[in-house]
Amino acid sequence: MGMSGIYDYLPLERVVFGTRAAEAVRAEVERLNATRVFIVASKTLSRHTEEVAEIVAALGNHHAGTFDDMLPHVPREKVMLAMEAVRSAKPDLFITIGGGSPIDLAKMLQICMAEDITEPSQLDPFRMGAQKTLDKLSPTRQIVVPTTLSGGEFSNIAGCTDTQRNVKEGYLGLDIIPKVVVYDPAATVHTPDWLWLSTGIRAVDHACEGFCAVDSYSFIDGGHLHALRVFARSLRRNKAAPEDLEARLESQQAVWLATVGLTRVPYGGSHAIGHALGGTAGVPHGYTSCCMLPVVLKWNESVNGERQKHIAEALGRPGMPAWEAVAELIADLGLPGRLRDAGVTHEQLPEVAEAAMHDFWIGCNPRPIRDKDDVLELLEAAY
Repeated sequence: MGMSGIYDYLPLERVVFGTRAAEAVRAEVERLNATRVFIVASKTLSRHTEEVAEIVAALGNHHAGTFDDMLPHVPREKVMLAMEAVRSAKPDLFITIGGGSPIDLAKMLQICMAEDITEPSQLDPFRMGAQKTLDKLSPTRQIVVPTTLSGGEFSNIAGCTDTQRNVKEGYLGLDIIPKVVVYDPAATVHTPDWLWLSTGIRAVDHACEGFCAVDSYSFIDGGHLHALRVFARSLRRNKAAPEDLEARLESQQAVWLATVGLTRVPYGGSHAIGHALGGTAGVPHGYTSCCMLPVVLKWNESVNGERQKHIAEALGRPGMPAWEAVAELIADLGLPGRLRDAGVTHEQLPEVAEAAMHDFWIGCNPRPIRDKDDVLELLEAAY
C-alpha cells in the first residue's frame, strides 16, 4: 500500500453559521457554563461599531473585560500588554471578534497563560522550530467571531512578531484553535472591502498551496478544490455587491473548506515569503498572497504543472495556467498584484529574503527553494 498518513482532528467543537454574533455567543457561553468572559476585539469594531457593544450587552455580568489595542502581525509587546489585563480579569473564556491579528493575539494569550510567560523573551524557546514544544493545555479557550477571510480560526498556529529581530514567527499549541467559530456575515460588513477581498485571496492561497503540497491526499483535495470553486464566484460577488450577506457567508464557508489541510500538510513558498513580508515589511497578509501566490505557482509549474491544471479548472478557467487564473481573480477584485503596489521598496527585498529563509514553510515548497538567491528571484518576479 503506497499511501499512508494520519489526519488529526483538532479540538474545535462546532461552527455556528448564519446567526447574529451576540445571540450565538450568548448561547455558547451558557452551554459552556462560562462566568468570566474576556473580549479580544479589533479596535475598529470595538470603538466605531456596535458589534462589540452588542456582545457585551448579551454577556451581562459575565463580561470580565475587553482588550482592543492590537496592531497588525501581533507584536510581542502588545501580547504582554494584553496579558496584564487578562491577569487582572482572571477569565474562564475568551470571545474574539475581528480578523487574524485579534485571533492570533488570543492564541498567544492562551500560550502565555499555559506557560506562565510574563516577558517577551520567554517566548523564544516555544517558537516553531525552536527547542521546546508547547505541550500544556490552555487554561482558557476562545470563541471566535471572524470578520475577515484569513482562516486563522481553523488553525492551532499563532503568528507573533519579534520586533527586536523584526521577524514574524509561528507558535504551535495543542488546543489554541478556537473551541467554537461563529460565522455571522452581518458582522463582516464593517470590514473594509480591500481587507475582506485580500484575505479571501489569502484563503485561496491556503487552498492552492494545500492542494499542491507534496504529500496531499484525496480527502483534503476535495476541500481545497471546492473552496476554489466557491471563491471564484463568491469573491467576485462580494466585490460587486458587498451588502449581499448570502455571498459573504458563501466566502466564509469557502474558508472553512480551504483550511481542511491547515497544519495537516505543508504549505510552500507563498506562505513562507508572505510571513517574511508581513513581519519585515509590514505587508498585510492578504496582499502578500496577492503578490506572491501567482509567482510561486508559476515557479513551481515545472514540477507540478499537471496538478496545477485542477486549480485552473476549479477557478473556472480550464486550459489556462493556474498562476494566470489566480492573477485574473486578483485583478478582477481590484487588488494589487505587485509588491511595489503593496508598499514594498526594492531595497527591502534582501532583508525579506533573509527572513523567509528562516520560515518553517520555506523547506516545504514543491520545487526546492535552496537559498536566499532563489527567494530573491521570486521577490524580483513579484516586484
